[in-house]
Amino acid sequence: MMDRIDRGVTDTLMDLLATRSVSGHTENAMRDVRRMFEESGLETASGIKGTLLATLDGDDSGSVIFSAHLDTLGGIVSGIRSDGNLELGTIGGYTMQSIEGEYCLVETWDGRLYEGTVLFDSTSVHAFGREKASQRREKDKMYVRLDEIVSSREAVETLGITVGSYIHFDPRPVRTASGFIKSRHIDDKAGVAILLAAARRLADYGRPLRRRVHFLITCYEEVGHGAAGFLPLDAVEFIAVDMGVAGPGRESSEEKVTICAADSSGPFSHSLTRELIETAKKLNVPYVVDTYPYYGSDAAAALRSGLDVRHGLIGPGVDASHAMERTHENALKATIDLICAHAVN
Repeated sequence: MMDRIDRGVTDTLMDLLATRSVSGHTENAMRDVRRMFEESGLETASGIKGTLLATLDGDDSGSVIFSAHLDTLGGIVSGIRSDGNLELGTIGGYTMQSIEGEYCLVETWDGRLYEGTVLFDSTSVHAFGREKASQRREKDKMYVRLDEIVSSREAVETLGITVGSYIHFDPRPVRTASGFIKSRHIDDKAGVAILLAAARRLADYGRPLRRRVHFLITCYEEVGHGAAGFLPLDAVEFIAVDMGVAGPGRESSEEKVTICAADSSGPFSHSLTRELIETAKKLNVPYVVDTYPYYGSDAAAALRSGLDVRHGLIGPGVDASHAMERTHENALKATIDLICAHAVN
């Protein structure tokens, strides 16, 4: 079972990347994810704030939770300028240069979508000169230019756009012939696709699991409280499945699963991290161990909400996190293999 490649994981990831699911506005995408879990035979339930729980039964009383978050970075209209351009508020943590020039959709409260582009106030060298065009990108100097004939606040308001309207960045997902997936929002739609693939594989295992397995899909991780609340009380382990931060100075690789030993909230459970390492070694799952001093996850949110469990973090290596991200299908497979091995051993 552990050697079978779930070739559907990349298809699932590409489908998820094409959906809109900014933190706080994940309802439509979450319905699709719930349907996919149920098609694999899992029982599902939803919390009041939108968290999804899908469960496979097992023999022992204690359970393991594997979590991933469906919510993504995005924006919100924080003001409407007199010239019809929109001021940009951030949802989640990212730099302004990482979104400059990005196409986006602005959503009205009744669901209409308008195209636009994220720009810097002095973008044009020809209009402002090289010195001004090279200035540091700050949030109060960024705006959204609507692709509508509007030149006043009143004209924008007639479209139904108000302060508080959501802004969805164009993910631009691409799957290359060499096995890479590059897109915005791989964090953490890769994790959701991985859990869906692991659920399919475990549902087809052919004999009872040694313990109950919960798959938790959260919708507010990017703003800090995703896994706070709606947690199964029989859990003894909580393993967040989120991106491994690949890049200079890091151990993480786009072709391997990362087992994280510590993040900004402190160390993860030593005993659980050691078990994950030993399992990866035993089954020849390509892995690395890393630490992330500028990173937080749903595991910490679950513990802060009072869940008394061993906690850990694993995930595929992702390059250029919170910008134009990239991972490889080998890392997706390695993460699925480690999840399934830990669930059954």
